[in-house]
Amino acid sequence: MRDRRRKTEVPLTTYQQLQLPREADAGLFRKVLLGLSCRNYEVCAEAVPEAFGLSSSSVSRRFIRASARQLQTLQERRLDRYDVVALLLDGKTFAEDSMVIALGITLTGEKVILGFVQTATENETVCAAFLRELVERGLRIEQGLLCVIDGAKGLRKAIQMVFGDHGIVQRCQWHKRENVLAYLPKGQRASVRRKLQAAYEQPTEEAAKRALGRLRQELRLLNESAVKSLDEGLEETLTLHHLGLFPQLGVSLKTTNCLESLNALLGQRTDKVDRWRTSDQKQRWLASALLDIEPRLRRIKGFRALPLLRTALHAELRGKVNLVASHAA
Repeated sequence: MRDRRRKTEVPLTTYQQLQLPREADAGLFRKVLLGLSCRNYEVCAEAVPEAFGLSSSSVSRRFIRASARQLQTLQERRLDRYDVVALLLDGKTFAEDSMVIALGITLTGEKVILGFVQTATENETVCAAFLRELVERGLRIEQGLLCVIDGAKGLRKAIQMVFGDHGIVQRCQWHKRENVLAYLPKGQRASVRRKLQAAYEQPTEEAAKRALGRLRQELRLLNESAVKSLDEGLEETLTLHHLGLFPQLGVSLKTTNCLESLNALLGQRTDKVDRWRTSDQKQRWLASALLDIEPRLRRIKGFRALPLLRTALHAELRGKVNLVASHAA
């Protein structure tokens, strides 16, 4: 505004307040995260009489500021307030990088985002450092932790290195099945898929092993490489069977599907970014999307059986301790 008598410019305090971040950042942050581009924000705002327009550069600066706070919140929040009984680990691709995400399942079935790490591959060194960070932030492992992974060797070694016997691994049955099928001609895959799926659906460990043994004999006539793929880590695909909880928890924890579903929701928020420029940008977007999704995540199916999982993990740990003691004696 201009004071014509004094011939001076008069700043409007209301306009200055609108230009400050404060509460405006939160609404703007949600709009950009859910799909409104920075370059279109001003046009969209001006189309609504009550709205206040901002330039694309202002929108970008505010989104960076808000998303940086989200990243800090996720990286620094304590984990000791969560009673985690299962841990799912899997990666999502951002350009040439993989972001390994850790999803915790609490004793009451809630899903909690524990954190993520940026890595080119799911290698042992990076994943071990990531797991140590989770423990340092309060992740409790002394009561045992069911770790559901896709079979990546780096992740498996990292779990053993950091959690030791307290990390009891359930290999993803879906990934195992797809790995085996990859060795077979397309005409043979449907039959083997049905038989492998039926074997894994057996309610007990003994029945599942019998069915897998029969399938293994059939595969030996078809492809020895497929047999080797089936044998690799096979026992760990039956961990829930071994613990006696496959009927109750198999739907939710026999695969990494909980994380695959989370990755699909992430894609709705991040796949629209057509150019990933820096590591900071990737991590801010991922943290922001994860914290936006987290309150909407539902409890896992079969959550009422999770106290039984805690008991079974205790028994498994005691059995390993007794075995070591007997060998020492």
